[in-house]
Amino acid sequence: MDKTRDWLFKIRRLTKVYETGEVPVYALRGVDLDIKVGEVVVLLGPSGSGKSTFLNIIGGLDHASEGSVHYGGLEITALDDTELTRYRRDNVGVVFQFYNLIPSLTARENVALVTDIAADPMDPADALKMVDLGNRLDHFPSQLSGGEQQRVAIARAIAKRPAVLFCDEPTGALDSKTGVKVLEALDRVNRELGTTTVLITHNAGIAALGDRVVSFADGKIAGIATNQTRVNPSEVVW
Repeated sequence: MDKTRDWLFKIRRLTKVYETGEVPVYALRGVDLDIKVGEVVVLLGPSGSGKSTFLNIIGGLDHASEGSVHYGGLEITALDDTELTRYRRDNVGVVFQFYNLIPSLTARENVALVTDIAADPMDPADALKMVDLGNRLDHFPSQLSGGEQQRVAIARAIAKRPAVLFCDEPTGALDSKTGVKVLEALDRVNRELGTTTVLITHNAGIAALGDRVVSFADGKIAGIATNQTRVNPSEVVW
C-alpha cells in the first residue's frame, strides 16, 4: 500500500479529563496528529504521559472530553457506544500486553472467535501461518510459550483484516529474544497486508521499527521524529 497516499486519522485538539474529585486530572491536553494509511507509528513516553488514553480514544474504547478524531470520513468522537462497537468490529484490531486467550480453546479456535463475526475474514490457519505458528494450530495456550501466545493474539487481531492495528506494550511481558519474534510478526503484517499500525512501548529501541515516532509527555505530544529507514526487528537494541 502506498504510504504517502492518504491520511487514515486526523486528530485535532484531543483532550481527556478525568473528574476524580475536586481537581480535574488531564490525561490528554489538546493533541493534534495525523496518521497515514499503511504507516507504523510508535508512541513513546513514560507511564502517565497519555499514550494509552490516546490509543483507547482513537481505537473507540473510550470517549474524548474535547476535540475530534476523524477516521477517513467517519468522526469517531461523534459516535455513541453502539456505533463505536461497530467501528471497532469492522475496522480495528487490538493487541494488549497480556494475551487474553481462552485457555480451553486451541490457537486455531481462539482466532476463529474473531473470524466468525468478521465480514471478510482470513482463514484462521492462514492468520496463524502469517505469524509463524502454522505448526501450532491445535495447541492450547498452556502448551505455548509467552511469545507464541502473543503471536496467537496478533493472529486473532489481524484475522478480520482490520484497516488499523493498535498494540499496547505488545512485548512488555516478554524477554528480548521472544519480543523480537513478536515484532517480526507485527512487521510482516504491516509490510504484507498494509495494515496501519500504532504501537505503544516504553522501549526506546523499538522506536526504530516505526515510520514515525511520537513522544508523549504530560498529556501532550513532546516531539515527532521520522525514521528514514525502518530497521529489521532482529536489529532492535533491547
